[in-house]
Amino acid sequence: MHGSLEGRYIKLEVIGGKNLQVPSWRMPGYIYVSINIDSSRRWKSAIGIFSSNQLVAWGDAVTLSLDATPALSAEIRASFELGRMLGSGEVIGKLDKSWDDLLDHGDEPFDIFLPSVRGIVPSLTLKATIVHAFDNQDGARIDSAVECQIARDTDAGHAQFAKYVTRKIVSHLNDGVEHFQLVLDQCPVDHPDHAAAVTNLAWTYLKGYIQKDFQDIDSITSLFRKALALRPQGHPDHPLSLYCLTEALTWRHRRENTAAYIHESAELSCKLLPLCPEGTYLRSIAARADSINYVIRQCNKFPIDASDEGIHLRRNVLELCPLGNEHRPEVLHKLSLALSTRFQQCGSIDDIDECIQLRRETVSLCPEGRYGHDIYLNDLALSLKFRFNHQGKPHDLNEAILLYEEVLCLWPVGHKLRASALNNLGGALCARFDQHGNIDDLNRAISLRREALMLRPPGNPYRDSTLDNLAFALQRRHDKLDASKDLNEAIDLYRESLQLRPHGHPLRHKTLCNLSSGFCSRFMQTRKNEDVEEAIRLCQESLEALPSLHPDRYFSYIWLKEAHASRFQMHHDSADLSLAVENLRLASRYPTQGFPDRIATARNWVIAAERHTHTSALEAYNTCFNLLDGHLATRSSTISRREAATAFSIARSLPVNAASCAIRCDNLRHAVELVEQGRGQQWSFASRLRSPLEDLESINPNLAHEFSKLSKRLSEAQGSVASTDRAAADRAEIQYRKLAEQWGAAVAKIRNLERFSRFLLPPSYEDLQAAARHGPVIILIASQYSCNAVIVPTSGEPHHVRFPRITLPDLETLKEDFATAIRHTARMRPDQPRKKLRVLLRIVWDEIMLPIVNILQHDFKLRRRSRIWLCPTAAFTSIPLHAANPFRMKEDRSGVEPCLEDFFICSYTPTLSALIRARQAAKTGSTLSFAAIGQSEPGAGQGKVLPAVDSELELVHKLVPHNVKFTNISGNEATQAGALEALRCNTWVHLACHGKQDLEQPYDSCFAMRDKPLTLLDIMENDSPQAEFAFLSACHTAVGDQETPDEIVHLAAGLQFSGFKSVIGTLWVVADALAKHIVEAFYEKMFEDLEDGVMDCTKAAGALNHARSAVMQKVPLEQRIVFIHIGV
Repeated sequence: MHGSLEGRYIKLEVIGGKNLQVPSWRMPGYIYVSINIDSSRRWKSAIGIFSSNQLVAWGDAVTLSLDATPALSAEIRASFELGRMLGSGEVIGKLDKSWDDLLDHGDEPFDIFLPSVRGIVPSLTLKATIVHAFDNQDGARIDSAVECQIARDTDAGHAQFAKYVTRKIVSHLNDGVEHFQLVLDQCPVDHPDHAAAVTNLAWTYLKGYIQKDFQDIDSITSLFRKALALRPQGHPDHPLSLYCLTEALTWRHRRENTAAYIHESAELSCKLLPLCPEGTYLRSIAARADSINYVIRQCNKFPIDASDEGIHLRRNVLELCPLGNEHRPEVLHKLSLALSTRFQQCGSIDDIDECIQLRRETVSLCPEGRYGHDIYLNDLALSLKFRFNHQGKPHDLNEAILLYEEVLCLWPVGHKLRASALNNLGGALCARFDQHGNIDDLNRAISLRREALMLRPPGNPYRDSTLDNLAFALQRRHDKLDASKDLNEAIDLYRESLQLRPHGHPLRHKTLCNLSSGFCSRFMQTRKNEDVEEAIRLCQESLEALPSLHPDRYFSYIWLKEAHASRFQMHHDSADLSLAVENLRLASRYPTQGFPDRIATARNWVIAAERHTHTSALEAYNTCFNLLDGHLATRSSTISRREAATAFSIARSLPVNAASCAIRCDNLRHAVELVEQGRGQQWSFASRLRSPLEDLESINPNLAHEFSKLSKRLSEAQGSVASTDRAAADRAEIQYRKLAEQWGAAVAKIRNLERFSRFLLPPSYEDLQAAARHGPVIILIASQYSCNAVIVPTSGEPHHVRFPRITLPDLETLKEDFATAIRHTARMRPDQPRKKLRVLLRIVWDEIMLPIVNILQHDFKLRRRSRIWLCPTAAFTSIPLHAANPFRMKEDRSGVEPCLEDFFICSYTPTLSALIRARQAAKTGSTLSFAAIGQSEPGAGQGKVLPAVDSELELVHKLVPHNVKFTNISGNEATQAGALEALRCNTWVHLACHGKQDLEQPYDSCFAMRDKPLTLLDIMENDSPQAEFAFLSACHTAVGDQETPDEIVHLAAGLQFSGFKSVIGTLWVVADALAKHIVEAFYEKMFEDLEDGVMDCTKAAGALNHARSAVMQKVPLEQRIVFIHIGV
């Protein structure tokens, strides 16, 4: 005994509880402790959140007078509301102890065990200490023990319901229902406790329903829905109401097996789980395996539904399967099937991208040896093949073939799925044959598909598709080898397949198209009208069977075009040509088909229109441009965009052929627009992300900021090197495309603004004419249809210059002759005459430049020494047009005839837009700095020693005005990083080193530095905002690649794009010992008579013209004309 406790106080600390059980099994909102202070008052502890391991931590305390509270009488209660509480909750434990018993434990915490619940003994952790002063800080949680009728009825209902759950006596259930109904009657809709009253009654009904003591599940779910509506998102009891409704729906599905209930249960579970903090009892119950797994298993049983609702359900189920869940692979598989199906129905690239991501994860979760590994591998290969068909990316096809080969090994002879593996691999090999033309791929495909057909005899449900597949491969071999036996067999197989696909069959349209193609091919051999008539009929029937925007309508258009084109070829009926063109138009513009197929179709449209002089030719070219632009926009790097462009043979000649078409249509303005739109697409794409926004900022600063931010993110997302991890590469490409879509949406918003309707659209002739502000621009067009020039004057209409004796083959020959002549001069002494080179330059003068000069002088009245800009295309880009020279005496023998540079000062521009951008950015008169970068001893493998480089840099230093800050970067300092920094920080740059043009991968063209090359890609990504002028005293700095000459991908163009407004580059090899003479003469002229000591980059073209004349006696012809000027 502790002696007399009279007049004393005890501080009771309620620390926590363990193994606490709710007798009714109901989900509590929180747990609290209630202590009776006297007959009319009680103290309530702070609320305690029930943890997943059935612990509660309160950490609360109360000071009690021993006179008023002679013994401890406490209850542990569960509240079923987290917000406003209705009643006192359910009793889950009672404690009656004398103070002597509690004080026996001294000042240490102790556990008091309570009566067991369902065989588990709960406990309460307390600490009791005698204190000598009363602290009433807990008075705020002391309230009256006298309760209202609503609270008493609620508590009585909880008590009766707990008895029902523990004893299974229906009368207790009825009593609980009666009490809860009384409460609800006293809490109308506008009462603050209405939702709690509804929930108590509905939960009691639900447990009766589960025990089959009640049957009216409709009213139960209705009550829970009503409570949820009263507790919207953000309400403290919203999670509890979600849980209750989820339980009701799941139990209802167990009894009635109605899909709608499990659908809704899955969706509500997805909403509930994020609202349940980890470690709480609510989380453990909401996410318990038996309940969640039941929902998952039931959803996985549903047939694949590719509707938005069906895919939404699959996404919800996936949310219920975090990493580690045993059902995750199957759930991923089901969602991927739905997305794949929707892709086949609608053609959305987003669906097939996501499908591939899901299937990659599925394969990673089911390694070899695990159940389902083979199926998941096959599905991944299938989706990669689908994406290849849509996007044309070779790595997708290569990966698909590797996976199909692996699957074939996993499904050996005798395996029930071997026929599928044979068919799938055969299809991928057919696709590779189409890419590379290797007949071995096609022969193996046919062999595989013959084996597959043997495994699917008559009566097999998949025989129809196997017949189609084998027939397709045979027809491809006929197309390659002209083997009529293969074609006849293919037609017979298609016929058998069609019999197995009667009217109403979902795949009948495919066989109709395939059979039509077979008849077309046979018509071209037999010329029997019944074959082509049947082909047309079959295609029309296939179209009638397909809904609007079904992806397969594209193929119906294609084969209908083939049929009409075949008949036109035989009978020359213009109606057939018109129908063929119309189907080409429909197919090339069909939105669900991937860009590669549509580009190929538009190319065929161009060819047909040009061949037959059809009026739709210009429309066909415009369609090609738009499709190619859209296709390249999906590629996430500069290199991948070039690879995508070079994959289409049409890309190389499209700009010049389109311009030639417009010229032949007497539409010179459009010719200028087309040649500009089609050339330099790589620079055009990059420049879109660097568009000046001053005008937009003044009108809509928020939109300008949004566009600028997206442009920066899109630019940063461009990867220059493809990842070897295909999954990572897929994710990067998908992220890039989503960013591109957001960027496109921002562009669309801008175009909706007044005065911005043409924002980033291909420039109009009026826009492009700004390039000719300081002198005419001459576009030289080398097309297979005609070779011409178009002069864009400072104002007024463009002028057409014909080259009547020059054809594209002539230009190709001239280009090769120049290359041979230049190589030959390398073996000649400087003083030897360059006879061959002079002959070639005379041809350039007589056939190309003289007609242009005549028009400039006589029609445009252009004065001598005026500036002109040459914009060559295709084969013209490899011909030194600026050096055109008659090399002959005047007729009166009074002297030599003048050459081009005697008449005008020539510059080049890659495109008109590039010249406009350079002019807009020019900052003459600003504070200037000059960096001379030289590397005479490049790193290993980058070239031999250049002994004249250092002396060239010294010469430049002497010639640069003394008031200009000069930096010499050479030797060990001339590294890749050092050169990039100099390009970024200086206004003028002179670069003397080895230059290398990479003809296979032009973005790897480079300047040789001490450590590693400074590549074109490095330069493109290096922003030089204050740059003005660069002199590139290195080899091959202004030569594009042969695959895509109209992309103008070379080092000089890269420097111009990075910010340099005026650049001097080279067309071929530079002799460093001779280059210094040109350099000296150039800078002497450049820096003479400077006004106020300010250097002016716009004088570079004139200075270079002067330098060539000045060194005529010192430098041989090919080394004088190797230097060209680009820009302002």
